[in-house]
Amino acid sequence: MAFLNWTEKFSTGVKEIDRQHMGLVDALNELHAAMMKGHAGTVTGPLLQKLLDYTHDHFSWEENMLSGAGYPALDAHRKHHEDLNKQVNDFVIRYQSGERMNLELLTFLHDWLTNHIQKEDRAYGPWMNGHGVH
Repeated sequence: MAFLNWTEKFSTGVKEIDRQHMGLVDALNELHAAMMKGHAGTVTGPLLQKLLDYTHDHFSWEENMLSGAGYPALDAHRKHHEDLNKQVNDFVIRYQSGERMNLELLTFLHDWLTNHIQKEDRAYGPWMNGHGVH
């Protein structure tokens, strides 16, 4: 059973963004599944690095797309991305220093994905669709 199921309530209306978000949901579910099997210690580090890389690439791609469409709230959206990148980086640093925070990490990722996608990302969907991006 998945920790977080992708549903239409997460859809931005932009297919490529939704596909990338599904990858983030899959990473969260991968960590949760490993924790449930008692394997979090072997997957947390690589998953955190994957998440850091993925968010960096995803945020850059998303910001470029929004910029190209002249999205008026891009600066605020970019600030949200910077804050989220910092939080993920902080988790990486804590993990690398030997701290184990699997439940905290799961909660953070779950809340981040649900809140950021449903509030911040869904907000640009109609703008992007109105500017020919689907």
